[in-house]
This record gives sequence, C-alpha cells and structure tokens, in this order.
Amino acid sequence: MAFRRRNKSYPFFSQEFLIQNHADIVFSFVIFILIGLMFEATAKTAILFIQPQYNVTTLSAEGEVTLYQYGWKDSATILFYFFIAIILHAVVQEYLLDKVNRRLHLSKSKNTKFNESGQLCVFHFVSSVWSFYLLITEGYLLHPSSLWENYPHAHLRFQVKFFYLTQLAYWLHALPELYFQKVRKEEISRQLQYISLYLLHISAAYLLNLSRVGLVLLFLQYVSELGFHIARLFYFTDENHQKTFDLWAISFVFTRMVTLTLMFLAVGFGLARAENQGLDLEMGNFNTVLIRMIVLLLVCLTQSWLLWKFIRFQLRRWREFRHEQALRKKAAPKQPLRTLKRDSLGHHENGVLKAENGASPRTKKLKST
Repeated sequence: MAFRRRNKSYPFFSQEFLIQNHADIVFSFVIFILIGLMFEATAKTAILFIQPQYNVTTLSAEGEVTLYQYGWKDSATILFYFFIAIILHAVVQEYLLDKVNRRLHLSKSKNTKFNESGQLCVFHFVSSVWSFYLLITEGYLLHPSSLWENYPHAHLRFQVKFFYLTQLAYWLHALPELYFQKVRKEEISRQLQYISLYLLHISAAYLLNLSRVGLVLLFLQYVSELGFHIARLFYFTDENHQKTFDLWAISFVFTRMVTLTLMFLAVGFGLARAENQGLDLEMGNFNTVLIRMIVLLLVCLTQSWLLWKFIRFQLRRWREFRHEQALRKKAAPKQPLRTLKRDSLGHHENGVLKAENGASPRTKKLKST
C-alpha cells in the first residue's frame, strides 16, 4: 500500500527514504500487531495495543457496567493509535489535500499553512462531533453540577477513556509529522507551542481525574479552532473571503469567556466545597488547594496567551487592510478633464462664438423690408 507517488528511489534508511515511505513503514507495524491477535501465544500482548486496559465491572441501577481507570499500560494503546494517526494523516494528505494543492498553485509558505489547516479541519471536526456526542450521552450538558460532584472521577466509560487516549495519540503524532512534512523552520516553533499546550492540558485532565471538565473544554476549543481553520482555507482559495474570520473572532472570544467561567465554577468553587479534601493517590483524589491553584493558574495563563495572540492577529489584519486601502486609492485613475463643447461653426469662449481658425464668424445681415 503506497501513500505517495514514487518519483525517485532513495537508498534504504536514508532521510528521504524515511520521509517518503514513513506511512508504509508504520502501516507494516500495525499489520504486525493485528497478526498477533490471530495466535493464542501473542494475543494477550497484542490486545494491550488495541483495547484500553484497567477495566473494572461495577453494579449500578442499569446492571453490570464496565468502567476503566488509567495506568502505565495505556502507553501501549497510545502507541498503537499513534501509528494509526500517522497513517490517517498520510491518507488525508495524499488523497485530499495534495489534489487540491495542485489546482490552487499556492506558494510554499501558503502551501504549508493550507496543509496544516486541512489536517486540523478534519481532526477538529471529528473530535468536536465525538466530544459533543459524549457530552449528550453522559448528561454533562443537562446537569452541569456533575462536572465536579462525586469527585474524583477515576472510573471512566469506554468511550470517554478511548477519546482521551486517541487525543493524546493524535497530538503526539503531530511531533514527528513536523519532520515528515518538512515544515519550515519558521513554522516549527509556532506549531510546537500549540501541540505542547494540547498535550499538557489533555494529560492534566486525564491524570488528575478532571475528565468531565476537560471534555467540555475540549469541545469548546475544537469548535472554535474548526472555525478558524475553515476561514483560513477559504482565504487561501480566495483572498476576498474575510467575513469568515469575523465570525471566528466572535466564537473565539466567547470560548475564552466560557472557559474561564467554567474553570472557576468547577475547580475554584465546586471542588473547593467538596467534602473529600486532600491527596489520595490510590483513590485518584487530587483535590488540594495547591493543585487547584496550579490548575487555575495554568488555564488562566493559557487563555491570556491566546487572547494576546488573538489581539496581535486582529491588529495585523487591520494594518493589512489599511495598507490595501491606501494602495487602491493611489492606483485609482484620475478623473479626465472636461472637454470644450464645440458646434459646427466653432466654440464658445467668454460668451463669444469663435470659429475654428480663431476668427469671429460672420454675422448674417437682415434683409430690409
């Protein structure tokens, strides 16, 4: 299965060989793990990579329910879906984005941003729909107090745990993709910033058993980012599409306000009034004053940094717009001078009719009666 066209062959294990064939190499690893399920001797090991571990069966009003905790074996599952993310990334790039790029004829810098927005559009759309489905099925939207009640939320349903594992796998796969996609040095630092922030926040919500609050915040963030990348894709196809950025600006500010409000409500007030205060690693309880302050400080700093970047982005857009308006005024043609109105005999000058040769026309004599 080849994901990229072979225009030239390279030596084995060379840099260009790995970049050109990285999806095929990863695909062979996935096939190797799946083949391990077919044999009894290796099935138990292979299942560690595919299925989430640490399941616990409990009794509830609905009957027996299987819930999941986290542990070090989750790293094997994250590794497997890390490989899956690389394969899906190559599929989207080869069969969707590259075909569109050939038609648009973008520059190298715009081509890199177009590929980035195209990949993130697909991921944000799938993640926002998936997270919204979880919010509805788990009842977090209808009962907001469930975000902090009965903490710690150490036992997760299969869909919730699988969601967090795939989120970590995707953002981890984004790190080697900077090398595989040959991202420009000027863009690497910017992309590393938001990749690191996603990994930090998702890991904190997962390990500190704040999965419910994290699920709501991820949904809001993904919807906002989906609007931004859609607006940027429209801009690359036609630079006159500017109104989509205005719609995204509204959703961005709304997301920042809701994020801060929800974090102070859930962590600052909800967990602060909970009965089970203290640190208990066995129960997964991290409800201490120090940890709550660190979490709130982390979120506030991140939201402030995002707002600062947003303000700089809007100021840059405003300066570019003013610069374009000034260029259009300079390039506008001057109004042509008004031409003199002439008749068959000559033209009028100071109220006197002049002939074409400059002499006054002869006046007609009136016949005497």
